[in-house]
Amino acid sequence: MKLLLSLLLSLSVSLVAAYGQTQKTEIMMLGTFHFNFPNLDVVKVERDDQVDVLKPQHQKEIKEIVNRVAQFNPTIIAIEVNPQHQSRIDSLYNSYLAGKHDLSRSETQQIGFRLGKMLGIEKLYCTDDWGVHYNDVREVIFNEEHPEYKKFASYFINNPDSAILYRPDVIFKTESILADLINRNDPENVKRNFGNYLTGPFKFATNDNEFFGVDFRTGQWLNRNLRIFRNIQKINTEPGDRILAIYGSCHLNTLNYFFECSPEFELVDTNYYLKKSITGK
Repeated sequence: MKLLLSLLLSLSVSLVAAYGQTQKTEIMMLGTFHFNFPNLDVVKVERDDQVDVLKPQHQKEIKEIVNRVAQFNPTIIAIEVNPQHQSRIDSLYNSYLAGKHDLSRSETQQIGFRLGKMLGIEKLYCTDDWGVHYNDVREVIFNEEHPEYKKFASYFINNPDSAILYRPDVIFKTESILADLINRNDPENVKRNFGNYLTGPFKFATNDNEFFGVDFRTGQWLNRNLRIFRNIQKINTEPGDRILAIYGSCHLNTLNYFFECSPEFELVDTNYYLKKSITGK
């Protein structure tokens, strides 16, 4: 018994020593609004508040953002696209590198493709996921004939807590896209954003499940972002690699925390680079 305890203690000390020597991979989460305004999120952007990022003044702003982010010098870029679309992204990106593709309005292309080409990165990694729901939640939200479907849909759309939702200031139009991204990546605003997922539909209950809303959020948000984290974690990295992940800013409220807590990653302050003057200017 004493020999076993001694061996276990030695193993624990060795593991602690090895953990302390592990080199972490730096990762920067760049939270954005969706440049093409698909309006699939709970908080919508009215048409009058939207901007056309292809206009010259906004293209100039985006190039400025790309130049600032480039100072982080990422070697890997992860994007908010499902891995099942990897071949399509590869094809579009290779066409762009060859000068045969004009960038679309999406932040994936406006920032990701542009930065990848600038830094000589050969591939962008698709790392998004939609998450998995509990069976009883799936039976409701994917079945319009279910008696609880309309109740939940109405509860979701007519959010009783809408007055306390955090809505980031729409300043990409009134100020600049850079100012907007700095605001979205501010740690306090990221924290406030998470509060949106702890109200409204989170409180919905059915006759059979008083925690239906909790279970819904578990799949729709926590499970989704954990899967995104795992997709990024699966990327093969070498010592010295630096990852840039470009995602809708809502995802920062969980992904940032996952990366902060992970023994494998070191989360970099995004606003340090967004606010940093470009070298030589």
